[in-house]
Amino acid sequence: MSATSAPSLPDYFHEEILLHPENRKFPQFDLVRLLGTVFEPTQGCKVCILIDFDEPAELIKDYAFLNEPGYPVQKNAHKYFHQELEAGALDDLGMTGGEMFAFPCTHGSNLDLADDVWDTKGKLLSLDRDIYPNYDLILCISTFSATAPLTAKCKEYGFRGATLHGLNDIILNSGLAVDYHEVSGDAERLRLALTKADSIEIDFALEDGRVLTAWLGLDGQEAQKSHGLCLGKTPDIANLPAGEVYFVPADARGQFPMKYEDGTLGVLEVKDRCIVHSTLIQGNQATIDAHNARLADDPMTGTLGELGFGTQVLPVSGADIQDEKVLGTCHLATGRDDHLGGDILPSMFKKHENSTHDDILFAPHKTPNFNISQVRMKRGNQSEILIENFRPARYLIDALAADR
Repeated sequence: MSATSAPSLPDYFHEEILLHPENRKFPQFDLVRLLGTVFEPTQGCKVCILIDFDEPAELIKDYAFLNEPGYPVQKNAHKYFHQELEAGALDDLGMTGGEMFAFPCTHGSNLDLADDVWDTKGKLLSLDRDIYPNYDLILCISTFSATAPLTAKCKEYGFRGATLHGLNDIILNSGLAVDYHEVSGDAERLRLALTKADSIEIDFALEDGRVLTAWLGLDGQEAQKSHGLCLGKTPDIANLPAGEVYFVPADARGQFPMKYEDGTLGVLEVKDRCIVHSTLIQGNQATIDAHNARLADDPMTGTLGELGFGTQVLPVSGADIQDEKVLGTCHLATGRDDHLGGDILPSMFKKHENSTHDDILFAPHKTPNFNISQVRMKRGNQSEILIENFRPARYLIDALAADR
């Protein structure tokens, strides 16, 4: 590229695609391409698939779940991963295994897994004894994320793997159909644009005209990336779809809005990195009261453990695992952050079931009742606007154009 020529962006960063990511064209999902890219080298690796049920012993035996209504995630795991591996993908990748196992559903994001696991013959096994030590690659396609517990286990037992919770058809045909070398490159470009930030400020515009501001202190830390590549033999867990730059906040204060699962809207007060109180905007006061009671009973549940920014141009999937990776969105997370290099451990919570890592995604489809009017970064003497109205600002677009 000449000194005077403008940097060129891939087709998926043209303005009409940035504004309407649903119009981006994707190649067909290809399991061999995905696993071969993410886990290079695959030659000689033994792979298995983990899925979850409330009644794993009954539903995994002879694949009984395939004849039952529901279980879309587990059925996708069987159709697009288990069957494809057996139909030739194992040979193409030089791998062995392909077995499928089921563990009890955790009913919480990133809660530690019970040790019990069942094979397709209905035999009870142990994750620690029979699975983790005996497989090189473990694909966990489950209802709730298992990234945190598997990140700890992979370091203990030496395997690589991926978590793909909430897997649906949109994710298969977009977020898992992309070239992960490109995803990794874009994530690194944005990581470099944000790394060593001193602080981030986020303005939230509410429908009633109020603007809430949350300030997050980052202490100049190195930004991290979820980029999808899990190369070599180093134990690691990829979260797929990937495409995120994130920090572990050192401090936080201010306010931000929250949309609860039942649609209730609240304002969360933050002091010293912790959510301390919720106030009703509209909806069910009982929902707000329940959250405040939880914060009072176990204050660790309100600790902010992550600030993340999406780096991919992807359509909305309805599952946060993909939707938090969309460029122009950002998310906060409460709870454990040990898998991100943070200091919030499961042992610090009052009860095991409280030690979750829960993402709070801010995106037009998820939170239409309020807008992220602006996200700003301070890094030394540098001040930059990162996002405006859920769209990447010029600083991020220019960063993505760098070194192409």
